Amino acid sequence: MKRLNLDQLHTFIEVITAGSFSAAAERLGLTQPAVSLQIRQLENRLNLRLIERVGKRLKATAAGARLLEHARRIDDLVEEALQDMSSHAQGVAGQVAIGTGATACIHLLPPLLQAMRRRYPALDIRVSTGNTDDIVAAVVENRLDIGLVTLPASGRSLHVTPLLRDEFVAIAVAGELPERISVQDLSEQPLVLFEPGSSTRLLIDDWFLQAGLRPRAVMELGSIEAIKEMVAAGLGWSIVPRMAVDAPHHRRGLEVRPLAPGLSRTLGLVLRQDKPLGASLRKVLAALEGLAP
Repeated sequence: MKRLNLDQLHTFIEVITAGSFSAAAERLGLTQPAVSLQIRQLENRLNLRLIERVGKRLKATAAGARLLEHARRIDDLVEEALQDMSSHAQGVAGQVAIGTGATACIHLLPPLLQAMRRRYPALDIRVSTGNTDDIVAAVVENRLDIGLVTLPASGRSLHVTPLLRDEFVAIAVAGELPERISVQDLSEQPLVLFEPGSSTRLLIDDWFLQAGLRPRAVMELGSIEAIKEMVAAGLGWSIVPRMAVDAPHHRRGLEVRPLAPGLSRTLGLVLRQDKPLGASLRKVLAALEGLAP
């Protein structure tokens, strides 16, 4: 049994929508005899009358009305397939895997990922979180395509590109923080800090060490959102990347102050030097590089 002809189905939709062979022919860029031939071939194929004339306008018969429902769904699926293939033809399709820290994942990437999904619907960007060492190892082993990590990061097979500088700030329940926060002030307070071993925690510990002090950690957590919740509950002060509290809706009643002396980190991109840069990966890299101020 022969399969239905997609062009004939599309022409059938246009004839019913336009109400005449001549109007459908104009919309399709065909001659009226060519449109009439396609409808006749479709009716012969199904051995059914699909169109009848009511006054000056053509309309679907009962069988034609049922076919019209199927034809429109088929037409939509064909259009979707064509758009999908167009994305592949442009090379922006497939999967790209990014590894990053939880803070960047929550507060830096969502607008970028949203824009990429709208622009390249066939591109599947997958994000996983972890600490710098684990992400770098995954990039080296080619389990991740790109790492967005806290620098320094090194490896003989890696290409490392500094991307942006992120300042650290002190946070506490509103009303608790003085206008200026020194390392001495923070050493005297119970602190809710990032878990030991993370790149962020190493930076904070080194900041205290340079002043000859040690932080008094009462909680050590792996989640920036958990840290903010504990601070908001009045269980201690904390030191967090500014991007985590940059927007007012991310502060949730927290007070934010700069540190003295200042403390910052540099986020950078890491990928293998021999990584093939297909169109999809180039698009993602360009979008990430666009995060730089």
